[in-house]
Amino acid sequence: MRRLLPLIASGLLLVAAPSVAQATPTSIVATAPEPRLAPARLEAVLQRAAALPRLRALIIARDGVTVAERAFRGPGLDRPVNIKSASKSVLSALVGIALERRVFTGLDQPVASILADELPADPDPLLVQVTIDHLLSMRAGLDRTSGPNYGRWTSSPDWVRYILARPFIDRPGGRMLYSTGDSHLLSAALTRLTGRSTLALMRDWLGRPLGITIPDWPRDPQGIHVGGNDMVLSPRALLRFGELYRQGGVIDGKRVLPEGWVEASWTPRTRSPFTGHAYGYGWFITEAQGHPVYYAWGFGGQMVYVVPDLGLTVVMTSDPTARSRDGYLEQLHGLLADGIVPAAEPRPAG
Repeated sequence: MRRLLPLIASGLLLVAAPSVAQATPTSIVATAPEPRLAPARLEAVLQRAAALPRLRALIIARDGVTVAERAFRGPGLDRPVNIKSASKSVLSALVGIALERRVFTGLDQPVASILADELPADPDPLLVQVTIDHLLSMRAGLDRTSGPNYGRWTSSPDWVRYILARPFIDRPGGRMLYSTGDSHLLSAALTRLTGRSTLALMRDWLGRPLGITIPDWPRDPQGIHVGGNDMVLSPRALLRFGELYRQGGVIDGKRVLPEGWVEASWTPRTRSPFTGHAYGYGWFITEAQGHPVYYAWGFGGQMVYVVPDLGLTVVMTSDPTARSRDGYLEQLHGLLADGIVPAAEPRPAG
């Protein structure tokens, strides 16, 4: 498989639901002969997690071994759930594979050259400067389609045309303007260049090698699968996805993501105005107890955390209908930082 980093060096890749009935929690699963997390601390983590009424599922894996998994309420661990904006991390993986397959000419490729027939009649001259890199890192400069603008965008007759007609409120490559529209342009570009739906690409390039089921998810009026929102994956499928990144793009000994793509995705390129955390290509970047943490984040508390130096991959799914700006996100971050990470420190002997 061709390496991604040489492509960067050569200039080809320029980096500039309603409530459901409560389910009985599953038992702790420990498949290793020695403890991979401090048992008493792990039990405290599970008790703390069970007390969060919105939390539906928790899976903790260390060094590829599932240490604990619980379905506290709602669907089971193999039931697909709406992962909301954690979809952006999954879509980023797809873009990385597309770059290696030369679907895109590079991260510096302007999106206007791909979606030329969707441009407004009198396009802003800045549109030709918006690249794949800008869309991946939420630095397109276009007015947001998320937040209070989301409903107007999704009610429009042509989502792609609506995004491209948004006014610029910053220059391309400027500050982070978190917008699902940026990700949707990536989905539209993938569909335009390959002649295949984003769903078909996802199943072929990610679902098959990861051994996970990827159900259909909503599309825009033109049939483009929503980029960066409303994908549905099970908690166990999310764990496989997190493990793919923890292992540098390799799963079961097979390379799935181009070499260097995880590093590129986890390189800070901007900073979230909401959390203050850094952001790469579809992943937020922070730290816990001095350990680097990379996480996918979906509305309501759909989380995939990867703590590489501790060998941790953690999945949390929550009620996707509940707002998360009331301290709940901080509770999930705290469960990781104050509970799971300390349970992994120091590594148990053996």
